[in-house]
Amino acid sequence: MKKIAILGSGESGAGAAALAKKEGFDVFVSDMSAISDKYKKMLDDRNIRWEEKRHTESDILDADEIIKSPGIPDTAPIVAKAIEKGIRIISEIEFAGRYTDSKMICITGSNGKTTTTSLIYHIFRNAGYDAGLAGNIGNSLALQVAEDPHEYYIIELSSFQLDNMYDFRADIAVLLNITPDHLDRYGNMMQNYTDAKMRITRNQTEENAFIYWNDDPIISRELAKYDIHAKLYPFSEHKAPGMAGYTEDGQYKIEYPDCLSMPQEQLSLTGRHNLYNSLAAGLAANIAGIDKEVIRKSLGDFPGVEHRLEKVGTVHGVQYVNDSKATNVDACRYAIESMNTKVVLIIGGKDKGNDYEPIKSLVAEKCSALVYLGADNSKLHDNFDSLGIPVRDTHSMRECVEACREMAKKGDTVLLSPCCASFDLFKNMEDRGEQFKEMVKNL
Repeated sequence: MKKIAILGSGESGAGAAALAKKEGFDVFVSDMSAISDKYKKMLDDRNIRWEEKRHTESDILDADEIIKSPGIPDTAPIVAKAIEKGIRIISEIEFAGRYTDSKMICITGSNGKTTTTSLIYHIFRNAGYDAGLAGNIGNSLALQVAEDPHEYYIIELSSFQLDNMYDFRADIAVLLNITPDHLDRYGNMMQNYTDAKMRITRNQTEENAFIYWNDDPIISRELAKYDIHAKLYPFSEHKAPGMAGYTEDGQYKIEYPDCLSMPQEQLSLTGRHNLYNSLAAGLAANIAGIDKEVIRKSLGDFPGVEHRLEKVGTVHGVQYVNDSKATNVDACRYAIESMNTKVVLIIGGKDKGNDYEPIKSLVAEKCSALVYLGADNSKLHDNFDSLGIPVRDTHSMRECVEACREMAKKGDTVLLSPCCASFDLFKNMEDRGEQFKEMVKNL
């Protein structure tokens, strides 16, 4: 019996373990952190061996294959030893893809992944398609393949997941954009991160589709390097030769495979960045053969995504917006650009090698105050204090929201759009957003 070791016991690791057990492997799950009660029960119910708060090398390094959580870097000692020993390391998505013939609609990009993935899923469900939501959101793809199979899977893919995918193939691949992010995981080399994102096209054939933002300069440059066999569906903000999707005279338009149009003002998602997300989602649904009326209706009634420009409420004439998902500089730029009032910006967290230069002029133009929220805010002080905008240094969400209450004026917007990862003060991005919403509700 072949042995599979699984590093990390979160949603992806526990799901991969369940599928591996079903397929007859000898399965061992190891996590350097504590395993949640939910996943302990899930593993115990399936008679899967596990350990927490340690990695027992003898139980890991004799595996035929290792499935690694995307959050674990290759520099982790146990991973480095496995690589040195020549053990194949794959992602949960790669493993799950071996045991299903379902259609895979895969979405990646530095920004907009969750919104676009959720919107495509919304359209598919409205159309009555048997679809599962997986990847960075939804339930584990492996667990669904094992115990709750679907005809279609709508999968949000991070660069970390793409790194350990080799034979997996997307039937419809969507690449929204490539801007600097996670550079600390890629040797502070943008090309390494770019290469990871371009893996979304790996193994595609002429029967598959590749949807991408034609105006992205990095994507345009990279396409010249690749021999992509899939049918290309570029989209752009404006009409241009060869564009499958674009806007013209206030109309949202898709040219092929079938023509579809609707007034741009009827799109539920607003803002320039969300236009790109809506074009990508509409194209994916159109390629999948979904009825045009269903696509139009779904583009118009999509409720949005939690923690992404989520309106929390208005207190004493000040609007509070939760954009905790903005974990890189470009996402923060999109958020600030979409604001129609002066902004008290909450920024900070675990820096990922950020270059703040691209947003400094925008911050100077639109922000009335800055509230730094992090364990170490020195880099923020170095970059933004010179703008002459009032700043406040905070190290907890309670401190942060109280500072915002004091600094914001009637008519302002308090925007949590941190540019950074959340792991210095919070469990994750969701925890940061939930704490913000709770503090605002208690004002």
